[in-house]
Amino acid sequence: MNTTLSPDEYIKIKVENDRTGTSVETLKRAFADHLFFLQGKYESIATLEDYYIALGYMIRDRLLYRWIETQKTYKDKGMKKVCYLSAEFLMGRHLGNSLINLDLYEEVRQAVEESGLDLGELLEQEHDPGLGNGGLGRLAACFLDSLATLEIPAIGYGIRYEFGIFHQLIRDGWQVEIPDKWLRLGNVWEIPRYEDTVEIKYGGRTETYHDDKGRLRTSWVSDRTVKAVPYDTPVPGYQTNTVNTLRLWKAEASDDFDFDAFNAGQYDHAVSEKMSSETISKVLYPNDNTPQGKELRLAQQYFFVAASLQDIMRKHLLHNENLDNLHEKVAVQLNDTHPAVAVAELMRLLLDRHGYDWEQAWSITSNTFAYTNHTLLPEALERWSVSLFESLLPRHLEIIYEINFRFLEDVKTWYPNDEDIVNRLSIIEEYPEKSIRMAHLACVGSHAINGVAALHTQLLKEETLRDFAHISPNKFFNKTNGVTPRRWILLANPKLSELITEKIGEAWFKDLDQIRKLEQFVEDPHFRQKWWEIKLGNKQQLAEHIWKRHGIEVDPLSMFDIQVKRLHEYKRQLLAVLHIITLYNRLKHNPSLDIVPRTFIFGGKAAPGYFMAKLIIKLINAVAEIVNKDPNVRGRLKVVFLGNFNVSLGQKVYPAADLSEQISTAGKEASGTGNMKFSMNGALTIGTLDGANIEIREEAGAENFFLFGLTAQEVKALKNHGYNPYDYYLRNVALKEVIDQIAHGYFSHGNTELFKPLVDSLLYDDQYMLLADYQAYIDCQDQVSHVYQDREKWIKMSILNSARMAKFSSDRTIKEYCDEIWKVHPVKIELEEYDPDDAVIKVNKFPLKG
Repeated sequence: MNTTLSPDEYIKIKVENDRTGTSVETLKRAFADHLFFLQGKYESIATLEDYYIALGYMIRDRLLYRWIETQKTYKDKGMKKVCYLSAEFLMGRHLGNSLINLDLYEEVRQAVEESGLDLGELLEQEHDPGLGNGGLGRLAACFLDSLATLEIPAIGYGIRYEFGIFHQLIRDGWQVEIPDKWLRLGNVWEIPRYEDTVEIKYGGRTETYHDDKGRLRTSWVSDRTVKAVPYDTPVPGYQTNTVNTLRLWKAEASDDFDFDAFNAGQYDHAVSEKMSSETISKVLYPNDNTPQGKELRLAQQYFFVAASLQDIMRKHLLHNENLDNLHEKVAVQLNDTHPAVAVAELMRLLLDRHGYDWEQAWSITSNTFAYTNHTLLPEALERWSVSLFESLLPRHLEIIYEINFRFLEDVKTWYPNDEDIVNRLSIIEEYPEKSIRMAHLACVGSHAINGVAALHTQLLKEETLRDFAHISPNKFFNKTNGVTPRRWILLANPKLSELITEKIGEAWFKDLDQIRKLEQFVEDPHFRQKWWEIKLGNKQQLAEHIWKRHGIEVDPLSMFDIQVKRLHEYKRQLLAVLHIITLYNRLKHNPSLDIVPRTFIFGGKAAPGYFMAKLIIKLINAVAEIVNKDPNVRGRLKVVFLGNFNVSLGQKVYPAADLSEQISTAGKEASGTGNMKFSMNGALTIGTLDGANIEIREEAGAENFFLFGLTAQEVKALKNHGYNPYDYYLRNVALKEVIDQIAHGYFSHGNTELFKPLVDSLLYDDQYMLLADYQAYIDCQDQVSHVYQDREKWIKMSILNSARMAKFSSDRTIKEYCDEIWKVHPVKIELEEYDPDDAVIKVNKFPLKG
């Protein structure tokens, strides 16, 4: 019998690649392979960390497939790309986010479960990369997520800090900083690209010479060279094939080891250059209270900017004959003033390395950069002394002087008899110390300048950057910040995500405007009950975390009143403390008083050199010590400070909040993004008309927002008329009692000196108007308590807050940047179906590197 089949009779069997397949069986097999072949472990000796690493590599394989196709497509199509320069990228844990964006969460959960493990436990093994301090870095991370989701060609550039932001411990109520060893287990998600290493120069002097065309040129003769080694991390979009890149630079010595010094017995000297060079990428935001700290900060900023620009230009020249059209192929966004030295560095590269004349170099430079301002605080608008620049970056100082000279010549032409505006606009500040205003450099060298909330942009144009807005009004844009709903709802709040999806479908994952459809269910009692149960479940999970980590028992049925953000006086955590003590005093005066039980939750880090912020942390914990143990309180008030607040902890906190505290002094907060995360997850906001609070209130409805306090205009007017905080202290009995308790040692075991700096600041300066806003804040908090007692009303307000937050998706923000500033367009990434016959290397087209 002939059993031979003709070609037409063969059945094609689909085979999944273990590196890219997504079925549960393939995932299980790939998981086991990575444990065995990459970790070198088997089941009985593998730790949870081993399993996490194996799972991470398995997911990274699926990312790499898309990542490589993305880069190939960008190369082939030559589309304009966004290059996002930021000193911070607070990405959060990668594994959970990658599972969500690859739409593999359930399949992987099942594969892990069938392997005898719990996915939740493995997710907890990942260490948060602490590569940011707060909103700035988290915003950058949200933007990368949205860029990939919207299929925009983009790359993020920053620093691969070895220790990142410090790990915060609380000892005896004080913040203690220890190194954050986030690389202790290595990093599954990154790939070093040693072949793209570049050299970064510092110090030395400049020399002039004539080139072969007789033109006068300048050469920078440095006295120190550091290597910048790139580490690439894939950044996937949600339910798209696009995987963009985050490229972080690590500093290494140009010569790691001095063999002659070692042989001579000078062992420390033999590795001194290695240690000195690696310091540059050691720690995020080293303390700059010393000259050495200032020099290291500037060295860090120049390091990643110079490395990134060399990388951008190298890639451009692979596909273009010259740099004439650089600004047509890349849009470089400066995320705050940290990368502002890029303006001078790009000019240096164009002038000194590529031979452009000044006018053409300036045209390319000023059309390449756009600048985002993130602050209204004068002290946060960076200034570097001319003497520091002269010693560290002498060529850049010359270029900045020339930029400033040419710019001011134009200003003098426009305003021939106004020396004041010339001085105000100058990049160089003459007094009290001759310094370079980095925000001014960014403004002069950029084609677009944007604020990050409507009020912030208005105040930039009216006050902080008034003169720049006057001479170049068309440069200014508002781009209200946003956050990614994938991490901050879908990943952080899975039960709420399920409920929303059950009611309105899945389209809201990528189009948050769809979430407005939830409004139709506000009057549905069954929906409201489910909403309440989900919020209560989230509160129970946070309560368990608090008990486990801090040993404090809190009641999930109490109102969770939460303020988690960077510690700074203008954010007014101290005002919230005054409210807690006020409530505590009411209970002390009348123990049978019927009040709404509240759990006050704080979290956030103070800069290591910021004494007042650290003292506020101490006061919060001192008040907690008294309030939590007082039998008269009977558990009706609890105070908790969450140590080491980070992205992963935020994913537990935001979904559990009833009340979001956004109480900064009006006119001080640029935008805020925590306010958005809270509102998306159904928290109600108590806040001032500051930053994005204004727009949140407009979207949610004034009736669903607890507003108090002076406006930015009223703050300014009160200060101009002579604000005296001591008058408020004398006139308000409850306020006087609170401040006297702090001053007289009630919360410091009788030590009247401990909190004296805080008391003196409040009574004799009060720069951030706490006493002026105190009574309005107390009255508004009483209104909060009254509404909270009406559970059905509170739930309706909670639903409406979530349903009306579409504006605050980072997808919307990025679309506006793309359309109005960057002029970039989406690029579709197509994946070829896996064919085992093609799974071989074929070197026949390109010359090999090396």
